Amino acid sequence: MNKTYLRWGIVTLVAIATVINYIDRGALGFLWPEISEDLGLTKTDYAIILNVFTFAYAFGQTLFGKIFDWIGTRLAFVLCIGVWSLATMLHAVATSLSGFIVFRALLGVSEAGNWPGATKANAEWFPIRERALAQGIFNSGAAIGGIISAPTVAFLFLFLESWQATFIMIGALGFLWLIPWLVVISLVSV
Repeated sequence: MNKTYLRWGIVTLVAIATVINYIDRGALGFLWPEISEDLGLTKTDYAIILNVFTFAYAFGQTLFGKIFDWIGTRLAFVLCIGVWSLATMLHAVATSLSGFIVFRALLGVSEAGNWPGATKANAEWFPIRERALAQGIFNSGAAIGGIISAPTVAFLFLFLESWQATFIMIGALGFLWLIPWLVVISLVSV
């Protein structure tokens, strides 16, 4: 297959990963009313969980930037998306504030890898004259993710009738993403 088509496939997959990133991070907020009612958690607990996520995300930017430089874009995306998808699924077994803190921290650290990874993929697979367009494509994933995360989470919750099952299904999206990613990266060498 033509390398030109593969690199556009790569940037499209990175944009889709960004959409999934926003669905995963938004799920807690959309499901919080049911979670707090089931587990007796408070608005203060929610604020603590959000702050932990934010600090972990800030730390994860540097950590995953180093990981992407160390093991390469292809494998680092597998690592960060695999970990963030697992972290999303693990929210389903949280029964306390401490459980949500641990899983949200893991989610924050690993989701942060999407941005240095997307930037590195852009630099590796696109000539300078096409990088702005490629950057625009993967950045659009953030806006699209922000738009579709609420209805996606709501639909899954209404269909599955469980916040736990919703987290599992949302986490599965990242693992499904890995299938085309592994196929595409096996076809191109950098």
